[in-house]
Amino acid sequence: MTSENDAKEIDMQTRTLGRTGPAVSALGLGGMAMSHAYGQADRAESIATVHAALDAGVTLIDTADFYAAGHNELLLAEALRGRNREDYQLSVKFGMLIAPGGGLAGQDARPEAVKNFLAHTLTRLGTDHVDVYRPGRMDPAVPIEETVGAVKELIEAGYVRHLGLSEVDASVIRRAHAVQPVADLQIEYSLFSRAVEDEVLPTLRELGIGMTAYGVLSRGLLSGRWSPGAAGDRRAQMPRFSEDNVAHNLALVETLRPIAEARGLTLAQLAIAWVAAQGPDIVPLIGARTRERLAEALPSLDAALTAEDLAEIEKTVPRGAARGDRYPSHFMASLGVGN
Repeated sequence: MTSENDAKEIDMQTRTLGRTGPAVSALGLGGMAMSHAYGQADRAESIATVHAALDAGVTLIDTADFYAAGHNELLLAEALRGRNREDYQLSVKFGMLIAPGGGLAGQDARPEAVKNFLAHTLTRLGTDHVDVYRPGRMDPAVPIEETVGAVKELIEAGYVRHLGLSEVDASVIRRAHAVQPVADLQIEYSLFSRAVEDEVLPTLRELGIGMTAYGVLSRGLLSGRWSPGAAGDRRAQMPRFSEDNVAHNLALVETLRPIAEARGLTLAQLAIAWVAAQGPDIVPLIGARTRERLAEALPSLDAALTAEDLAEIEKTVPRGAARGDRYPSHFMASLGVGN
């Protein structure tokens, strides 16, 4: 097992979330898989992974109040206890409603709900502020201006430092930014998910907004370790993992293996490095829940892929080559962009 000390050798780079956001580590840690979604996680190992990430210079930690109905925030509070609050940034999503048993029960982004969600988040996390606060999805019943207006009030009151968005299209980004400067957009971006390149990424750059990219390994498909039958979790309902699509997608991944090995990288490192190479305004989020996976991800920042490397990767796995949507059809309808 990789020890926490193994990660300390990395000289962590930093990136700034847009023109108005904070300076953060060039790689962020996503907490979701430590609580649910991809099978059983080990609590002690999850906490040790957070400690190892902080010791390696990772400062950006992403969570949501609806990850296992608050479990992830409580877990992170335990892992962060005793750490200097100014040494890390908390990015928190809100607005998705959870029913007993864990199923999604809708969305609520009304101003009064936003303030209520944050009150509970601050208590669970044991902090007096969050660094980036964002609706997890746009509530179709509430204008984004009203939701963002509530976050603006929380910023003015000192409970939130920056506004973020998640999974919205270019028009919503513009509307939100007109009310309160947006620090960053959190959205899926990987070799298999590139729809953001059409309108969203150009809009972010025009307005000076950063991006935190999740799903950089396409939920494990791009890791080089996933095999059919390995997912006894929510991936079983995702089209990219269906029997009709997964063999094709895994074959695509294998075409990248010689490229990775020629550069002394694992497939996961190549996939993370590709996202990081798309611009200094993009911060990849990794969902590592073990120190071993964290230790593998960290060197990705030093890969320094050249223009020739990127061209070879593009030729090998061009945009749109993957089969299947990234979410089930009923969930895709709630997203601002597709695949």
